[in-house]
Amino acid sequence: MSITINIWINEERYAKLQKAGLADMAEEVLAGLKVIKVPCTEEQKDKVLKVFPTAKYDSATTKSIELLPREVKDKIFDLVVEKQSIDIMDEFLKNY
Repeated sequence: MSITINIWINEERYAKLQKAGLADMAEEVLAGLKVIKVPCTEEQKDKVLKVFPTAKYDSATTKSIELLPREVKDKIFDLVVEKQSIDIMDEFLKNY
């Protein structure tokens, strides 16, 4: 299983995805909640954890990076929409 950053999709984010023609990127996970799973390599995960000290990697269950600040997740989401791709972590990490 690969490492991901889960971006939860609220109505506002879903509207942005729909407008950009990317609504199918959102995966329904439970009770109507949608998520975009942005993949990370091991190196990207290490850099994210170093740059954002509040972040934690859940190696036990979800294999995802959790507890990123909201503004960081917003930037990742905006980059997904801008690039129309979930493969954006190299681009995102250039700024850090």
